[in-house]
Amino acid sequence: MSSLTDRYLAATLRAVPTPRREEIATELRGSIEDMIEGRTGAGQDAATAEREVLNELGNPDRLAARYADRRLQLIGPTYYLHWRRLLRLLLSFVPALVGTLVGLARAAAGDGPTTAITSGFTTAFDVAIQIAFWVTLVFAIVERVDPSLKLPAWTVDQLPEVPAKRDMTLTDIAASVALLLFTAAFLPWQHFWSWVKDTDGERIPLLDPVLWRSWLPVLIAVLLAGVVFELVRYRVGRWTWPLVAVKAALDLAFSVPVVWLLVDDRLLNPALVERFAWLQDEGNRQSITVIAIITAVVVLVWDLIDSGVKARRAG
Repeated sequence: MSSLTDRYLAATLRAVPTPRREEIATELRGSIEDMIEGRTGAGQDAATAEREVLNELGNPDRLAARYADRRLQLIGPTYYLHWRRLLRLLLSFVPALVGTLVGLARAAAGDGPTTAITSGFTTAFDVAIQIAFWVTLVFAIVERVDPSLKLPAWTVDQLPEVPAKRDMTLTDIAASVALLLFTAAFLPWQHFWSWVKDTDGERIPLLDPVLWRSWLPVLIAVLLAGVVFELVRYRVGRWTWPLVAVKAALDLAFSVPVVWLLVDDRLLNPALVERFAWLQDEGNRQSITVIAIITAVVVLVWDLIDSGVKARRAG
């Protein structure tokens, strides 16, 4: 377990410019050690001296702002850090949660997939704007009406542990989110803007349109839930067994219906089958079905094994 000084340095340095971190780390560590040595030389216990020195230095975010010559005055220095912390917390999950629930509600009410998805994204954006406005307004009013409001004082007990090396990168998460959103967008796209046309020039959806009354909204909802999961996974920073369990549930919730529809020959649009002679051959359709099922199962199993191995390694 890292010392209080190490945790204090890590918390301070994460908010200062990268080129200056080594210089500031050397200077700050030296100052802390000198202050502790001065107290221990007067007979004080080393652990107590360390805690008192760090408490006197104060919130590492505020100290980092001084090192970086950065003003904390959007709300004002008194409540700025409290405002920023609350705003980040609320924006990290509330808009995505509300947007997903609204999209699911619109889909359950019988609205088209495009309408449901658009409503979800629009609602999430509106909620984010409302949160930013009202939280900022409340803090601005509080600072002007009662600037002496007693909020909990910062102590070294609030210092986070030195962050462990992340076993996932922002690039990996962004790629996963992009793939999920692309797949979710493809389902309504293939219905309205399919590249396959009949002899009259009308577009032919690739998937059976009847599925919009049953499975396709469910699959879109699962994909959007997967996006929320990826954001949570990045926030956690590493694989854990609860995350593996949620990932397995989402993978199964998507793969099982797709495989079942393939086996039951209900996934492809009958009009698409009639459009192409080679699809009308039962042997060809069975071959495509077998290949698709094997691919889905292999991807599912590989995904579960990969996440399980990473969780075990992280643990």
